Amino acid sequence: MKQIRSSVLAGLTLLMVSCQDDVLNIEDLGHYQADEVWNDPNLANAYMANIYPMFGNWVADLDERSQQLVGIHFYPNRITISNGEYKSWDYNRIRLINQAIQDVNQGSLDQEIKDNILGQALFMRAYAYFNMVMYHGGVPYLTEPLDRYEDDLYVSRNTTAECFDRIIQDLNEAIPKLPERIEASSDEYGKIDGSFALAFKAKVLLYKASPQFNPGNPWDNAYWDEAYQANKQAYEELGARGFALYPDYSRIALDERNQEIVFSVINTYPDKVAAWDHGVRPGSESRGPASACPSWEFVKEFPMKDGRPYDDPAGAYYKTDEEFLQSYWENRDPRFDQSIVWNAKVYEVSGKTGNRQYTALGVAHELDDFGVNPAAETNSTNLNRYSGFFIQKNSMLNLKQAEVQQYDVDYVLMRFAEVMLNYAETANETGKTAEALEILKQIRERAGIEPGADGNYGITASTREEVREAILAERNIEFCFEGHRFWDLRRLRMLDRLDGQVKHGVEAIAITSSGTDMPLNEANSLADENQLLESDFRYTLLQVPRSGVQKTSLPESYYFFPIQESVISRNPNIEQNANWGGTFDPTLE
Repeated sequence: MKQIRSSVLAGLTLLMVSCQDDVLNIEDLGHYQADEVWNDPNLANAYMANIYPMFGNWVADLDERSQQLVGIHFYPNRITISNGEYKSWDYNRIRLINQAIQDVNQGSLDQEIKDNILGQALFMRAYAYFNMVMYHGGVPYLTEPLDRYEDDLYVSRNTTAECFDRIIQDLNEAIPKLPERIEASSDEYGKIDGSFALAFKAKVLLYKASPQFNPGNPWDNAYWDEAYQANKQAYEELGARGFALYPDYSRIALDERNQEIVFSVINTYPDKVAAWDHGVRPGSESRGPASACPSWEFVKEFPMKDGRPYDDPAGAYYKTDEEFLQSYWENRDPRFDQSIVWNAKVYEVSGKTGNRQYTALGVAHELDDFGVNPAAETNSTNLNRYSGFFIQKNSMLNLKQAEVQQYDVDYVLMRFAEVMLNYAETANETGKTAEALEILKQIRERAGIEPGADGNYGITASTREEVREAILAERNIEFCFEGHRFWDLRRLRMLDRLDGQVKHGVEAIAITSSGTDMPLNEANSLADENQLLESDFRYTLLQVPRSGVQKTSLPESYYFFPIQESVISRNPNIEQNANWGGTFDPTLE
């Protein structure tokens, strides 16, 4: 039985009573009694536990925003100043956090408990403001719980530089108040500790130095050195505290509380479950169609076993485009097999030993098929949502079909591999290429890529620009389906790599040994016995989706999202971003 936070009191609903605020949508704390909450450690911990949902949970289709999954997430004009899309204006939670910071020291709790709660609250405030700044640039940085009747709520936006300074200040104050590391065996596991705070501070400074905030001087601005020092410190101190890469990439999330997990959100069936397995499994093994399917564009991006792209003539496993299409599963980076399900792959879902997953129309289950093969004499119902691929990464394959909604794997928000690659990025941008390359080698060694005669694991990059691309490519694979890719490209001002993109899936059609199409009754009989192998099919590309919007639209204005029009209409002191018709500069320039 997995442990849960003993401090969480489900009955503490009085904190969540809300009302409509005219400017910042602040939580109504009319029923909140400070003298009760901050004199009782259980109530105090419960108050804080009510804020922890800010860290989210598993979401299967996050990478639909990027090339990793099929689906056109960014259609033309998806984001406007009037709608709620991509708006982060989290002042309800800021109000709750500021209330805790203001009141905790007024109670009779032991000083150690007060300090710990204050450390958590300061971190939460920094985390919430960072997300808002990442979306919009500078925002009003409130540090007190304003009273909606007595205080002036018509506040202005702080500059982006001021917000970064205050975020770092909050984190610097939080870190010494938090335990260095909460051990996996502790009842407190799942709470914020100093290791997570140190790693997050380093990530904030990586963003501060990034091209997103410094478009006029993206790679040589003064913030990179500060970011390097913070990321090097996080890497070294967390390493000294026992954080390290977990040997088995396929089990990083599934083997909970291991040495790679810097911070995770605790899930425990039946009290708290997450939407992952029933979002990634084929429909025949789930409670509905999969909501997240890898694209052919992403399948191609996994390197081969030697760490080289499939089309690198110098690689040991070089193939032409057509050769690769007909044998894409062969000799790949081991993370490919651990992350992707393809046609005829051995996929022992629902505990089915030796099961092969088929996707061919007329052969696969109708909830799993993908294709337009006329010999099937039926139309696939999945052409606008499937690709011929599914996700295996982080799936609890032992869950039976009826149990897929019991998925309770802890949600991994940050792992040591991210700390490492953040450090590598800052090292490269400050002229320390050798340090960056050493990190890349460690990541690839854990992945199981062949070291090669030179011991470089297929890495050929040597210049600053080449190493930058190598780090970005490694993040793309290492963090696949974890929701990083879009934000990485946005941070680096590389959204043009997604703009105008179309996506494809792969149809499989069974063939005989002579290469002719196999009669479907024969193919079905063989498939029923799991006798059809990947090589018993020919493969063709199909663009997906096949109707509606078919091309991604990511304009330049998306490097900073707009403040919602309704917020500005309630408070004329809030300026709109310059890239959305206003006067506020969301960058650091």
